[in-house]
Amino acid sequence: MWQTSWEKAIHTRSKLSVGSTLILTDAGSEKSDTEKSSQSDSSVSKYRKSRSLSNPTVLASEASINTNREHFQTNFRDEGLSQSPVKSILKKSVTMQPAPSAVYHYSDTIAEIPPHNKVNAIFQAAKKDLLQVIQLQDPSLLEGRVTLRQVKAGTVVAQQGDQDVSVEFVISGVLHVYQRKIDREDECLLFVTHPGEMVGHLAVLTGEPLIFSVRAQRDCTFLSISKAHFYEIMREEPRMVLNVAHTVVRRMSPFVRQTDFALDWMAVEAGRAVYRQGDKSDSTFIVLSGRLRSVITKDDGKKELAGEYGRGDLIGVVEALTHLNRATTVHAVRDSELAKLPEGTLNCIKRRFPQVVTRLIHVLGEKILGNMQQVNGPLTGRSLALHTPSTKWDSGNPDSNLCTVAILPVSDEVPLTAFTLELQHALSGIGPTLLLTSDIIKQRLGSAALDSVHEYRLSSWLGQQEDIHRIVLYQSDSNLTPWTQRCIRQADCIVIVGLGEQEPTLGELERMLESSSVRAQKQLVLLHREDGPPPSGTAEWLNMRSWISRHHHLSCPRRVFSRRSLPKLRELYQRVFEKSPDCHSDFSRLARILTGNSIALVLGGGGARGCSQVGVVRALREGGIPIDMVGGTSIGAFMGALYAEEKSISRMRVRAREWAMNMTSHFKRILDLTYPVTSMFTGAAFNYSISSVFSDRQIEDLWLPYFNITTDITASSMRVHTDGSLWRYVRASMSLSGYLPPLCDPKDGHLLMDGGYINNLPADVARSMGAKVVIAIDVGSRNETSLTNYGDSLSGWWLLWKRLNPLAEKVKVLNMAEIQTRLAYVCCVRQLELVKDSEYCEYIRPPIDRYGTLDFGKFDEIADVGYQHGKTLFDVWQRSGVVSSMMKDRHQEDFHKTKAGHVVTCPNASFTDLAEIVSRIEPVKNAAVSEDISDEYQTDYDEEAVESALSDFEAFTPGSEHTEGEDTAETVCSFSSSELVLALCRG
Repeated sequence: MWQTSWEKAIHTRSKLSVGSTLILTDAGSEKSDTEKSSQSDSSVSKYRKSRSLSNPTVLASEASINTNREHFQTNFRDEGLSQSPVKSILKKSVTMQPAPSAVYHYSDTIAEIPPHNKVNAIFQAAKKDLLQVIQLQDPSLLEGRVTLRQVKAGTVVAQQGDQDVSVEFVISGVLHVYQRKIDREDECLLFVTHPGEMVGHLAVLTGEPLIFSVRAQRDCTFLSISKAHFYEIMREEPRMVLNVAHTVVRRMSPFVRQTDFALDWMAVEAGRAVYRQGDKSDSTFIVLSGRLRSVITKDDGKKELAGEYGRGDLIGVVEALTHLNRATTVHAVRDSELAKLPEGTLNCIKRRFPQVVTRLIHVLGEKILGNMQQVNGPLTGRSLALHTPSTKWDSGNPDSNLCTVAILPVSDEVPLTAFTLELQHALSGIGPTLLLTSDIIKQRLGSAALDSVHEYRLSSWLGQQEDIHRIVLYQSDSNLTPWTQRCIRQADCIVIVGLGEQEPTLGELERMLESSSVRAQKQLVLLHREDGPPPSGTAEWLNMRSWISRHHHLSCPRRVFSRRSLPKLRELYQRVFEKSPDCHSDFSRLARILTGNSIALVLGGGGARGCSQVGVVRALREGGIPIDMVGGTSIGAFMGALYAEEKSISRMRVRAREWAMNMTSHFKRILDLTYPVTSMFTGAAFNYSISSVFSDRQIEDLWLPYFNITTDITASSMRVHTDGSLWRYVRASMSLSGYLPPLCDPKDGHLLMDGGYINNLPADVARSMGAKVVIAIDVGSRNETSLTNYGDSLSGWWLLWKRLNPLAEKVKVLNMAEIQTRLAYVCCVRQLELVKDSEYCEYIRPPIDRYGTLDFGKFDEIADVGYQHGKTLFDVWQRSGVVSSMMKDRHQEDFHKTKAGHVVTCPNASFTDLAEIVSRIEPVKNAAVSEDISDEYQTDYDEEAVESALSDFEAFTPGSEHTEGEDTAETVCSFSSSELVLALCRG
């Protein structure tokens, strides 16, 4: 029956008048019956095609094609039929409206389609063929749910990463399927979709984002079924899922099916070990979802964190390739899903696709180079995992792949909703952010979504949200509920929120955390009023929580503490979300820290030359560059502490200048002199000058995360101080040997000296604490390198004569004190060169070499030199894009094309429960069937005849044929687990 209507459509000519009315005319009388018969026979024999699956091909990448195109939406309504039986004319009213695609909508509810209506005949015949492909018995299931689309050559039908995907069934033309290469902008051609074939059905079935892009190679026509309509059909005919899945399997090559069969899917509960140190390495693991942590157990029994792995990382691949035993123990931080790739399968892939070896060499090389940049140990970051950064600053950054954050209150007085909305606003400046609460879950997924029977459905949906959002915030309930437990289980990081103005206390939820086996990192956030007192008593909060990894003090705007009802609060933040977040706010600082995008300021030692750091910091703030962490050594420790305490450039300058002027007093120095057994001065006067600046402030009470460096001469090691008495550790970091005595550490009694002896510019320490970018300001003295070559021996009398005789040639020879000083700084100089060569560090040195170590009286002059140098430098950074690159999240490119706002809010689920889940989707009105026109349909139809019949819409490009090389061997498209492995082939 459909062939008859199809052939009638082929032999019918019509004209399309684009305007207020569409007129379809029967011009069949223009040819004789003999001519018609001849044309029919020849066209059917020439263009009829049997259904066969096309094979994919891997071709050179094509240039990106502009996807902007004009489309129109047309609605048809019967108005009447011509009375002439020969030249009957069907008139329908047409309404043209701008739409996102060149779509013509036909009403599919007409009782009887006239045989001379060529387009409707094509539409009906194509639907019948689609029914056969997906093996649907009831044609009415497609009523109101199928769209006929037509697109021009070069049109991008679907983008990789799209979430709102449709099933496309090609009628005519060719669709090319591309996939982006890892770490590269170009694409490779996976396979070609010919008429009679479908594309997009894998993403619709799994609920995952589209793993490839679909582009029309030439003018194409296809049927389209949206994800929502597909679920509606499946709800009425569940068996259709198996039929569509069968077409997916047929599309896969035998090699991909074998690889998929070899992969093992693993579900690992939080706290469980994937493998242990010393185990035999016979496989590689791919993180599908969740988070895992790698720990090394040393010979003395101490454990050291080696790295954390998120979605997409490969674990244990280095040991598997080298056939060594496991070097670390890997356990799940939260409930995770892994794909286990046996060693034999990896070897098989390498033999079948040699380019995988090249890809592995490339990634391993990047990992080795990344580790060479790290100076805090042989195994840092992901040294045993494969993770490719997208920018130079991302390499080795352990916090850059956090996906989920659970937010728990300490008490009921905490304004948790306002805090979460404020944090969501700050995170929105970094990437797509989703806030989930128990009410939101019930509203979007149903009141029974949190029941245990729907465990898999909820987990799948939450995993899907992680894929399409940079960060997912889980706001817990105020007490222990199933939703609160779910928040904790899903979290990569748990943020505990308290009020800084309240007395330190331990909340009910925290006690549960302390007794549970939750391995996710936990951070404490204390909220303060912007017009309130500075933080104090933080040590008591931390002493109650030994399991806290770090803490933050946030100065909150007044709206956070406002007492509003929930509807009014959401209305308030709707207006807040209309504005861009302030990058200098404390919430933006927390957002950058949570996403691994924090910027650290590191200040080096150098005596009075450190006054220039005040000017550089001022220029830094004026240049729009935020500071999330401060660290320093010697004078840098002092200046850094001033800024971390005040967060105010003006107050920092006033206090620094007052202290510098105090250091110029010779009378105080004379009074502090002592018998030089250990040092020339007692240190009492210097202690008073430092303690009068910082009083009894603790490092934990500073607004910004802060650290300083000292040299432990008792243990011959470097000490990093992040807590304790601020003035004492600043004084210890400024204790120059010979001038001041070592300071005894009040914690363990070790003797602490100036940190400049071991690490004068501790950018590496800031990096190890999670900073993505480190801005390091070096003000140290520069050693003279053009010394006199005096031979194999040196006479002091000769040297004395050279110095006393004004007519003698001047010589440059070091004295004993200078030699001892240079020996003391050998380790520091080596460390400085490593930092200067590192990619994560932006090294700055103001022109202050003409100033001496004790020129504190020239504070204003030195500070202005630093300001002018910084202002010039940061202006260049702004114009050259360095600042924007610093602020850019490494995941931003992965999400900027994702249509997160148009996601169908139905959980990703297995084949057996999709029908039940999609009952949450609102049904589509049956008034008119939108029939977009694009390509994807492999049938027995005559392709050129289809183009002729559809000329009523728009003429196709003449002479368009299949491109060469469309039919080749293996396809790389498969289910998500296989795709992760075979992505190695695309390097």
